[in-house]
Amino acid sequence: MTIEFKLPELGENVLSATVSKVLVKPGDSVSVNQAVLEVETDKALAEIPCTAAGTIVEVRVKEGQTVKPGVTILVIEEGAVVRPPEAAPAAAPAPVAPPAPQPVPAAVSAVPVTAAPRTTGGPVLASPSVRRQARTLGVDLTQVPTADPAGRISMQDVLAFAQAKAPAAAPASTVAAPGAEAPEGGKDAHGLVEYEAMNMVRRKTAEHMTHSWTTIPHVTHFDKADVTELEALRKKYAKKIEAQGGRLTMICFVLKVLVAAFQRFPKFNASLDLEQQRILLKRYYNIGVAVDTPNGLLVPVIRNVDAKSLTELALELPKTAEKARARKLAIEDMQGGTFTVSNLGGLGGTGFTPIINAPEVALLGLSRSSTEAVYRDGAFVPRMMLPLSLSYDHRVIDGADAARFTRWVAEALESPWAMWMEE
Repeated sequence: MTIEFKLPELGENVLSATVSKVLVKPGDSVSVNQAVLEVETDKALAEIPCTAAGTIVEVRVKEGQTVKPGVTILVIEEGAVVRPPEAAPAAAPAPVAPPAPQPVPAAVSAVPVTAAPRTTGGPVLASPSVRRQARTLGVDLTQVPTADPAGRISMQDVLAFAQAKAPAAAPASTVAAPGAEAPEGGKDAHGLVEYEAMNMVRRKTAEHMTHSWTTIPHVTHFDKADVTELEALRKKYAKKIEAQGGRLTMICFVLKVLVAAFQRFPKFNASLDLEQQRILLKRYYNIGVAVDTPNGLLVPVIRNVDAKSLTELALELPKTAEKARARKLAIEDMQGGTFTVSNLGGLGGTGFTPIINAPEVALLGLSRSSTEAVYRDGAFVPRMMLPLSLSYDHRVIDGADAARFTRWVAEALESPWAMWMEE
């Protein structure tokens, strides 16, 4: 029996993926749970396992193609041995569904031919997500045809319109090799330019950051924590942790302090539900930690930080960062965060204004700590100071609350043992 193997659901709010590698070809035998495809979605690389055993009859996707969950990617003859035809290469079967031009995602189906452009001068009927996608693709919603009787434009309408208007993608054979002449159009008004295609991580980051910046009223509050004693404590136990394969860094202490801070300031571990006009106070503590990788910024989530010791965090964090850099993060590794920490201390800087990772309502940035002259007890003394940058959603958090929260975090880092003495 011939079956169609469709791309499964890839996670919450994941609407499409880019095929990064096809692992099978017509004539190959496959078994249940064998990886047949690698896809890049949002900020993760995932392998797609087959759900049937048999022989590949047809591969309907190719590398670089954007596909949606529910689209047929393989045709499989269950239990049969199908050999590829012995015809000349030119006669080999071609994929049934050609890839959509990049970077426009392939729509599940095209807009019906009976659909017509809007003729009224009234407001465009479209949801916020559809409008956001239209802005990303450079689509004028007033020009998008729709078959909806009420005139409401759907995501499918936008994608189909963008696909129809996009220029055909150049074949892979036309890509210039290193050292070759610049492709036609590789100049602007002032001289030669070099094109660098945005990968999936960069495209998704741009889309998500644009959405966060344009929909959330950002404010950033700055403070400093005197971490002189904490740094001495860290150095005291660092070798012991390294012997276990971990790395005791300042961020391990920050994560534990943040959990204690959330229990006193719950609005910082929350999200905003505008539709229901309510704030969701999270009673679980999953903190995302931004990781700089060759492919872009990734934010894996460290789950249940409240239930983990400093040693456990020191063991988990470097392994998670390495998975991110090796593109081995699973989709679920990127989901469920309630707050994010971005640490630029290893690179430098005295402060920055991080963009909130929606739907979270706050993000803490750490810059490089440095020794400063601090006036204490009638004299200037050298102290190690850690700059803190808290960006927060002003719809949920007021400035005074942000100041109190950041100061509490700073004082807890200055005397971490003191926070357990509070009631």
